[in-house]
Amino acid sequence: MTNRLCETLGIEFPLFAFSHCRDVVAAVSKAGGFGVLGATAFNPASLEIELEWIDANIDGKPYGIDVLIPENLSIKDEKGLTAKKLGERIPQGHRDFVNGLLRQHGVEPAESNYRNRDDAPPPFWPDEAMEMLRVAFKHPIKMIVNALGAPPAEMVQMGRDHGVPVGALAGAKEHALRLAKGGCDVIVAQGGEAGGHCGEVSTVVLIPEIVRALERAGHDIPVLAAGGIMTGTQMAGMMAMGAAGAWTGSVWLATTESECSQIFRDKMVAARSRDTSARKAAPANFRAS
Repeated sequence: MTNRLCETLGIEFPLFAFSHCRDVVAAVSKAGGFGVLGATAFNPASLEIELEWIDANIDGKPYGIDVLIPENLSIKDEKGLTAKKLGERIPQGHRDFVNGLLRQHGVEPAESNYRNRDDAPPPFWPDEAMEMLRVAFKHPIKMIVNALGAPPAEMVQMGRDHGVPVGALAGAKEHALRLAKGGCDVIVAQGGEAGGHCGEVSTVVLIPEIVRALERAGHDIPVLAAGGIMTGTQMAGMMAMGAAGAWTGSVWLATTESECSQIFRDKMVAARSRDTSARKAAPANFRAS
């Protein structure tokens, strides 16, 4: 199953594993695929710790990172905004509803995390994400990927300067064409089945649509299929429709390497195809414990 993208990244087969857990990233890359660390949950200091661990445990195999730099962010021009200040804008009624829902299922609401520091930037803050990329490029990463729109020009240039491909997620063919014009080297076409989907088109429809649209526009860019891919046969099917490989995420939540609890793993495995919907991401039989 090797192809041009595999040769570019130095991997045996085009299976990409997006995960917030460093153990999953290392295990997939060591097995011949390509682990991608989701960096949004970290700050620059904690990301440095994660990447140092990966470097020490990945046996020299290639890996990448994924950041969230929203193309459109209503608060991006506000000066001096912090996560704490942004959190203070949440109406008390919203807080009461969420906390009540958690307690209803036996979960005590969390009081703090690193973003609750007085000086912590708001979630998805572009400056914070760019700083994390600067941290990442001190390590031997082989690909950077952005979600929530086209990557900023600075991110694309950073990839060029380091000889590292830049990818981005697309939920429609119009998205993919704009990403290609913006300098992206890899398009992750993510169908509505995906846990973190960015569109409403199903994967089996989206993949050939984006592949054809890029070809007609003269863009020779590999497309990775994402959304609902859990087996080798599904991956092969996507590649038969023109994808260069598969971008997967939810499937790794049930692995022993993931940071999820065993209770959550059991619920994931027990869930059937009808236990999820576009508006209800958790399995119908899931109960927090």
